[in-house]
Amino acid sequence: MNRLSIVLLSALALLTQPSAASAQDAFGNSGDPKIALPGLTEYAPADPDSAAAAVRRTVRMEAALTENGEPLRHGLTWRIFHPTPGTDGKLPLLASSEGGSAEFEFEPGDYFLHVAFGRAGVTKKLTVPRDGPIEKQHIVMEAGGLILNAVSGIDARIPSTQLRFNIYKAEEGIDGEQQLVVEDVKPNTIVRLNAGTYHIVSEYGSVNAVIRSDIRVEAGKLTEAVIQHRAAQLTLKLVAEPGGEAIADTAWSILTSGGDVVSESVGAFPTIVLAEGEYTAIARNKAKVHQRDFTVVAGRNSDVEVLLN
Repeated sequence: MNRLSIVLLSALALLTQPSAASAQDAFGNSGDPKIALPGLTEYAPADPDSAAAAVRRTVRMEAALTENGEPLRHGLTWRIFHPTPGTDGKLPLLASSEGGSAEFEFEPGDYFLHVAFGRAGVTKKLTVPRDGPIEKQHIVMEAGGLILNAVSGIDARIPSTQLRFNIYKAEEGIDGEQQLVVEDVKPNTIVRLNAGTYHIVSEYGSVNAVIRSDIRVEAGKLTEAVIQHRAAQLTLKLVAEPGGEAIADTAWSILTSGGDVVSESVGAFPTIVLAEGEYTAIARNKAKVHQRDFTVVAGRNSDVEVLLN
C-alpha cells in the first residue's frame, strides 16, 4: 500500500504568491483579452429608454478563500461576460481585471461574473439594478493550495527533472473518466484548487514507476503531499568483466518477469527508472545476445552489469 505523507497546512503562501489564471472553457475565453476599464456600455444589454441606458452603476468586488477569510490581494483574475451567447455559441468577454479586489462600471442589466484563483474558480450571475444601493460582491472561493513531491523507497530524494504529476478530479464524469484538472505539474509548485478531493498520478521516470493517490484540498489551507515511489534508477552496462568498461553500440531490452517489454534503448550505459520487481536485461551487440535477470529494490539505485558470454 502506498505511503502518503501529508504535512504543512498553511494559508500564508496562498495569500502572498500571485499566479496567472484563465477563464473556464464554458465561457469561450481564449487567451487573456483586455477591455479598457471602466465601462461596459458597448456590450451592455440594450435598453429602449436611451436616458436609462446612459446610467452607469459601479460594482465593487472582492474574493476570499473562506467565508471568514480576508480578501485576497493578489492572484485573482476577474472576468465579466455578456449573458447572451455570440454567433460562435460562446459568451462574449466584456472586461477583465487582475490582482486583488476590483471594480467595474456597468449599465443596468444581467451579466456573468467569473473569478479565478489559479485553477480554482467561481461563477455567478450578476444583476445590476437601475437604481437603489448595490452591495459589494463578496465571493467565497472555497479554495486551497497543493504542493506535490515524492521520494523513492523510504526517503531517497528524486531529482525534480524525473518527476511529474497529473491532477484529476476524484469523481468520474458521465463518460466514466476522471477529468484532468492540470497536467505535468513539477515538484514543489503551488497549485491553487477548489476545495475537494483530487486523484494524483505521480510518474517517476518514463517507464513504469507510476503511483496513484487521492488527496484532499481544504479551503484556506496549503497541503503538501509527499508520495512514496516503489522504484529505483538503474544504469545498464554490457561489460567483459565485473566492473569493466561499458561496451558501446549496445541495444537493450528490459522485460518483466511475465515477458513483457517495458523499455528499449541503445547506448553504452543507458539510465532508466523501474518499479520494484523482477526483470530480465537483454543486451545485443555485434549480432550476439547476452542477458541477465535482476531485481529492482525501491530506493536502491544501482548498476546492472551484463557480462559477455
